[in-house]
Amino acid sequence: MSIRPFHHAFAVSDLDATKQFYVGLLGSKIGRTDARWIDFDLYGHQITAHLLETRSRERGENPVDGDAVPIPHFGVILELGAWKALAAQLGARDDIDWIIAPKVRFEGETGEQATMFFRDPSGNALEFKAFADDAMIFDAGGATGD
Repeated sequence: MSIRPFHHAFAVSDLDATKQFYVGLLGSKIGRTDARWIDFDLYGHQITAHLLETRSRERGENPVDGDAVPIPHFGVILELGAWKALAAQLGARDDIDWIIAPKVRFEGETGEQATMFFRDPSGNALEFKAFADDAMIFDAGGATGD
């Protein structure tokens, strides 16, 4: 089965700043647009920014491998080389709203991954990560769950 693109819609407070961020910084392409929303192609996935002046800013976080991971967040799992290139590109800038700077988490364990978290101009948290071995993406590593 081939993986199909996902769709994610999210609230923003400024469409122009959102467009500059997702196109200018992350290299997304623009799809359909309206006065109150923009579709972006983010690494082959459709994300839609909806202008919502009264959006809730309620946020939380969960501890993951010693970091406070923002909830909610969304992002893309990249190939490791693409992740390293993006981390270098963003690390050279002084205008990135870092939550968790580029790092390796779960080092030496099942699910070891390179990860980084930052916010877009409307405060939405994004995570970009990569695995040295993509077979680990869904490997539970002996976790039992409920």
